[in-house]
Amino acid sequence: MNPARRCSALLGQMCATSLVAPLRTTGARNCHSVVGGDGAGSQPMSGTAGSGSATALSVMGGSSSSRLFSTLAQSLPQPEPYSEENPDLDLDPDQLRKECEEILQHRPARPHRDLVRSTCMAPCSHKYNPPIRIMQWNILAQALGEGKDGFVRCPLDALNWNERKYLILEEILTHRPDVLCLQEVDHYYDTFQPILARLGYQGSFLPKPWSPCLDVEPNNGPDGCALFYRRSRFMPKATAHLRLSALMLPTNQVAIVQTLCCRVTGRWLCVAVTHLKARSGWERLRSAQGADLLQSLCSITSRGGNRAPSSTTPLVVCGDFNAEPSEDVYKRFSCSPLGLTSAYTLLSSDGHTEPPYTTWKVRPSGESRSTLDYIWYTPAALSIESLLDIPSEEQIGPDRLPSYHYPSDHLSLLCDLSFREEPHRLL
Repeated sequence: MNPARRCSALLGQMCATSLVAPLRTTGARNCHSVVGGDGAGSQPMSGTAGSGSATALSVMGGSSSSRLFSTLAQSLPQPEPYSEENPDLDLDPDQLRKECEEILQHRPARPHRDLVRSTCMAPCSHKYNPPIRIMQWNILAQALGEGKDGFVRCPLDALNWNERKYLILEEILTHRPDVLCLQEVDHYYDTFQPILARLGYQGSFLPKPWSPCLDVEPNNGPDGCALFYRRSRFMPKATAHLRLSALMLPTNQVAIVQTLCCRVTGRWLCVAVTHLKARSGWERLRSAQGADLLQSLCSITSRGGNRAPSSTTPLVVCGDFNAEPSEDVYKRFSCSPLGLTSAYTLLSSDGHTEPPYTTWKVRPSGESRSTLDYIWYTPAALSIESLLDIPSEEQIGPDRLPSYHYPSDHLSLLCDLSFREEPHRLL
């Protein structure tokens, strides 16, 4: 089967749960591309099973129906892993992106965003140490967007899954990250896992124990965190699935921690994705969840935790922290023994200030513009080469997010980073 037909066939199989009428808007569309890294060769996943107390009771509450359906959803048979022996599964990313653009041609273009380098960022890496592209994004769970979040300035047909999924895929295909960290994923098995597997990624998914999506009818199961990595770039070493605790009690928030080995450099990299408790009034809980995650990361990245070839594995932590930089959980990460720095502070003139916003929405309670999403990294072992800039207020538009031209209420974050030379390699 030729690549175009493979793309069309697979896209046609993707589940559509929305009953909303199709769009009626018209207008030209002009998509902007950013060149992404890629590699050759691939290898199936062989990582270890994750840890975490999935059966423990949550302190966050939830309906009995949510508990039942969440338990059932997590016990469903998992899809068969991607097999390289079937070449007909491979998709052409350029062809797939073009098909997304054709389907979305009556929607306005996504905001154009440039990859930015500042004087404080590292120089470009060489062919023996190519950059690693990391993407962080809360993509907005379909059930929450249509049934709970109440975006009063966003037309319902802009949230139609039949088209919104193509906007999400188009964003991913434009940037082609080596590692993709997502939150609020409620279409993992019917959309993201099959599509991205055929684009060369290996994925891992961890739903929330009591997902609020299950209180919405119709829904597509629980939402959760997902982490994908490009098989041609990384070999899996270990996977941990964590249910975050607060005051020694399990909560409804989760994290995935994936330890990888770079095929080019032979260096190890640990990547984590999480989504902390939302809304004001829960600052102390977020702080406790962050402390619990940091403790787990200290253990995983230490020499005894994963037997890495160096004493400590470099770390990248992506997530929707639901916390402004003024909150205690942000301070915990910036002052942790892991020596983490927030990548997006490098876009500021002083090198210490976060962007003015990573989410901008209008709900019945009013307009909210906040910085809640972060990419943390270990500057002692990793250097940032470039960052995807934040679109302007004019680009976002008066109705804010989500909208016809952007599928989520959160902006995607993206950075290119590379390994710093180890001292013994310089001798």
